[in-house]
Amino acid sequence: MFARQAVVFGLVTLLGLAASTAVCQVTPLNDLGAGLYLDQFQGGLYPGGSNVMPTAHAATGLTRAAAIRPLDTLGQIDPLGNVAMVSIGMSNTSQEFCGSNPPAGGCQPWSFVGQAEAHPSVNHSELAIVNGAAGGQSTATWDSPIDANYDRVRDNVLTPNGLGEQQVQVAWVKLATGSPTTSLPAAGAEAFQELQLMGDVMRALKVRYPNLQQVYLASRIYAGYATTPLHPEPYAYESAFTAKWLIEAQINQMNSGIIDPLVGDLNYETGAAPWLAWGPYTWADGLNPRSDELIWEQSDFSPTDGTHPSQSGQEKVGTMLLDFMLTSPHTQPWFLSPTAGDYDTDGDVDGADFLKWQRGELSDPPSAADLAVWETNFGNNTPLTATAVPEPATGIMLLLGVAGCSIAAGRLSQNPMPSRTLSWVARHMNDLTGVSF
Repeated sequence: MFARQAVVFGLVTLLGLAASTAVCQVTPLNDLGAGLYLDQFQGGLYPGGSNVMPTAHAATGLTRAAAIRPLDTLGQIDPLGNVAMVSIGMSNTSQEFCGSNPPAGGCQPWSFVGQAEAHPSVNHSELAIVNGAAGGQSTATWDSPIDANYDRVRDNVLTPNGLGEQQVQVAWVKLATGSPTTSLPAAGAEAFQELQLMGDVMRALKVRYPNLQQVYLASRIYAGYATTPLHPEPYAYESAFTAKWLIEAQINQMNSGIIDPLVGDLNYETGAAPWLAWGPYTWADGLNPRSDELIWEQSDFSPTDGTHPSQSGQEKVGTMLLDFMLTSPHTQPWFLSPTAGDYDTDGDVDGADFLKWQRGELSDPPSAADLAVWETNFGNNTPLTATAVPEPATGIMLLLGVAGCSIAAGRLSQNPMPSRTLSWVARHMNDLTGVSF
């Protein structure tokens, strides 16, 4: 009898989750823009339905990025010190940041940390990326500076890596509470409850990590394949509103001086909280492509619960986070190596490095983020030896030659030179050769 009741309960649960998934066909926030979710909650990652950070907030982010310097364990500037970046969150956060079942003292190669450790443009000499997230550590376990999680990160993560809390200057934060029961638009919706907790988390982070300059927020990935009530849709989708409203509360407070009554004080000038911004927004509606073609397949999730990411899902988020860190002007000053874009490690960033990108020698297919890093740093050089280095004009001719050869050989569809690269060449031709183009 009890076995039959258990089966019936399981079927009812699965049917409920399936029904929830079926009706939760919604537009990702970055595509929703000024449109409304449930006819009342505006989309966009930032205020006004925009995906672009407001000018003043962006300027502050650049200032904060410039303030990130190598520090010793006492928080003093030290050219031999470190910039520590830490993840804060639960199991999904840990798996995407470091991978499932990581080796002792390291992370899986497909995770964000693993990819960053292998990438030639990352600042390996000063930047220390460590995983503070752990399974079962929901939002309420991070909302006070005396929470045990912070001691765990200090004792089990930072100290074994020769780091101290004073060196933590950047955090990637992805949090949620398990088994939610109330969705928007209800006044007691999980999104609102999380918003209050997240305000507390930001202040707790600043207490434990007094030199924390930047926090990059993430919401949940798609949960339409979930087979348990751990955190199904629409809660995964609605978690993005929590992140959006948290950032918006800080922007509004800094503009008006008025503290949001639900979120609390987020003033970064007084040191109440760090500067907040979106990292990569990772939610997409299953197999329905986003405007940037992002989709989530069932194989991207664990067959056990359809909620935790499989290796492919972990790699997908890891790649998105790495691309963001490589290309954001708010992260490049501390995330990139001084020789970023020097893919052939000969001491300069030139056409030969583009060739390595174009041929897929860095990644296959070639990464748009790697191209952006090369474009940003083209012409930089840190001479290593007295060996000959091609003149800038020679590099440009090489690029144009590559484009011509690709077309002639019929390979343009396989490894195309993006139109923005050709326009970049045109913009810089006069600067580099003195000849209008």
